[in-house]
Amino acid sequence: MLFYRKFIVRKHERGLLFKDGDFVRFLEPGIYRFHEWRKSHEVECFDLTEPAFAHPLADYLVDAEREDVERLFTVVATGESEVAVVYWNDRVAEVVRPAERKLYWKGPVEVRVDRFDLDEGLAIDAKLAKRLLAEPGLAMASENVGALRLPGRNGIYSREIAHGHVGLLYVDGELAVSLDPGLHAFWTYGPSVSIEVVDLRVKTLEVQGQEILTRDKVSLRVNLTATYRFEDAEKAVGATKDPLDHLYKEIQFGLRAAVGTRTLDALLEDKSAIDRAVADRVGPKFAEIGIVVESVGVKDIILPGDMKELLGRVVEAEKAAQANVIRRREETNATRSLLNTAKVMESNAVALRLKELETLEKVTEKVGNLSVYGGLDGVLNELRSLSDLQR
Repeated sequence: MLFYRKFIVRKHERGLLFKDGDFVRFLEPGIYRFHEWRKSHEVECFDLTEPAFAHPLADYLVDAEREDVERLFTVVATGESEVAVVYWNDRVAEVVRPAERKLYWKGPVEVRVDRFDLDEGLAIDAKLAKRLLAEPGLAMASENVGALRLPGRNGIYSREIAHGHVGLLYVDGELAVSLDPGLHAFWTYGPSVSIEVVDLRVKTLEVQGQEILTRDKVSLRVNLTATYRFEDAEKAVGATKDPLDHLYKEIQFGLRAAVGTRTLDALLEDKSAIDRAVADRVGPKFAEIGIVVESVGVKDIILPGDMKELLGRVVEAEKAAQANVIRRREETNATRSLLNTAKVMESNAVALRLKELETLEKVTEKVGNLSVYGGLDGVLNELRSLSDLQR
């Protein structure tokens, strides 16, 4: 009895024929029958709507079946410093790494390739970068996970720089260029790439709880606030490892110098002297490295408990002395006024008479009933008599 096996390759497929495990040839669409007693023939079918040809024999086929491969496939081979972006019907499908070869079936899906020479630059056009980053199937690199390099996929390092910031691009650890706000993406192959984002807006630096001795050996705790901004980020990061830490320490040194060379009384009388001294120290120094110190201001000067009590007593004594001076001055003024009044009444009978009437008015304000005998002169005479008896 005659046995045969039938294989069908449909119109949207291509096939690979194997006999006893060895590749025989490619199969076009059609029906294939093989007479055999045992299963010696096998056919692998591939759907042309999925162009990527990922097969262990891909390299062998390119070498041994060159004519058929060129007829059936689009071959994408990259050099050691080259990256290729593969499009299927103008949709980003895959990124081919350097020194890699990929095969794509020719068929209903149009395959297009864009190549990029890494020796000419690692930067990716912003429009292309957005398309690459929007494809979930591609291996990406972000600021959180770092650069990914997966077999058959490409990692893309990307960073978006916000308004009011500047990006510092480092290539192999060396500062290369400043980047403006916007999306920036780079191929991860070749030199290592990283971006440091620097905020150019005005920021506040708090220098808190600085314990400092004044020139007269009084311990103070000083809190200070400074505002600053980066004017030239490249110069700033190139001049010092940590600009913010450097600024903090320089303000500390300036604050200690300003307080340590002044007495407590001088500091309390002119607190702004500390601001001026610290600003004069750090302002010009940091302007040279691209950092502008906008302002420096002392928020608090905190005295120790015993010094607070002592100063309280001093202030209390000063206020008491001032009150005593004011009281003596007023008493002197009052006595001088009485003396002037007496001199006027001594030489002017009318003035004396008016003073007597004023005194009588004050006395009668507290009297319920008043009986007058002998007229107004009699009352005045009686009042004089009472005054003389009291003396």
